[in-house]
Amino acid sequence: MKAAVLYANEDIRYTDYETPETKPGTVKVRVRAAGICGSDVPRVLYNGAHYYPIVLGHEFAGDVVEAGEGVKGIKEGDVVSAAPLLPCMKCADCQNGNFSLCSHYGFIGSRQQGGFADYVVLPEVNAVKYSGSIPYEQAAMFEPSTVALHGLFCNGYSGGECAAVIGCGTIGIFTLQWAKIFGAKTLVALDIDDGRLSLAKRMGADAVINTKEPGFEKKVAEITGGKGFRYVFEAAGNPATVHTAYKIAGNKSHICCIGTPHAPLSFTPPEWENMNRKEFTLTGSWMSYSAPFPGREWELTAHYFATGQLKFDPGFIFRKYAMSEAAEAFSCFHHPENVHGKIMLLNS
Repeated sequence: MKAAVLYANEDIRYTDYETPETKPGTVKVRVRAAGICGSDVPRVLYNGAHYYPIVLGHEFAGDVVEAGEGVKGIKEGDVVSAAPLLPCMKCADCQNGNFSLCSHYGFIGSRQQGGFADYVVLPEVNAVKYSGSIPYEQAAMFEPSTVALHGLFCNGYSGGECAAVIGCGTIGIFTLQWAKIFGAKTLVALDIDDGRLSLAKRMGADAVINTKEPGFEKKVAEITGGKGFRYVFEAAGNPATVHTAYKIAGNKSHICCIGTPHAPLSFTPPEWENMNRKEFTLTGSWMSYSAPFPGREWELTAHYFATGQLKFDPGFIFRKYAMSEAAEAFSCFHHPENVHGKIMLLNS
């Protein structure tokens, strides 16, 4: 088969690669669409891979072409998306259903062969069936959708309150939609990019705020009656957006950090005191799994994608490339400020 193989830092080549063999309890998937995750970028461009050579890609969907011995719930011809985590199922965290916290996990697309290839083999439990009415490109976004929903679960989210989402990238937009589905009273999106804010508005935000504009805190006060937001979801992983989250959160509020940080974060004593005075609850969120594995996050994404309540918009995708053009696709991230949405790799 062909695959986009990472041989060294910034050395990704579309070349012949050994076709994986189906084993008992696994299925072979013909990959149709695979998204480039933000976590893939440092693996390709900044010496972040666990080993070389490696086939990356953990956000993907395709057709089941073979089911191994003992597979009962999936058959040839089914369409599936991949839940990439391979938890050990033995440690205390796994036994308690906290699979995302497993310390002995494998991961499809970073620790073993992933979806930037013609074919990939998955354990049956990691192959999530979905309605054939869902396009491959949308189904390749199961994983970011589940990451967003897991953040709501971690944050103890309930409807009927004012909620804010900071950072309107892929995960931020899904976070916004889930908050809407579960009944936010008022839902506000914050970003520094007007294009992403326009997408957020189309996806259900009641109001949008560009935080580059002077006095944006006044808009927050107007929307929340001066109380701040009850729920704040930080989905960018940027020091500036974390500071913004702490500013706009109300007293006794809930803040969830979903975005992965890539830079140091510090606070002045007055900022720290303000955090104490608000007595808010700060929660982290990591990956997207719950019991029974892979979890409600994946079941609900399949359901709400199929009903159309969890929406897909062309604005999600910045650019499409053939899988053979993976090197060109990753070169876009030398200037990430110019990448406005998901880059998708496609097999014909």
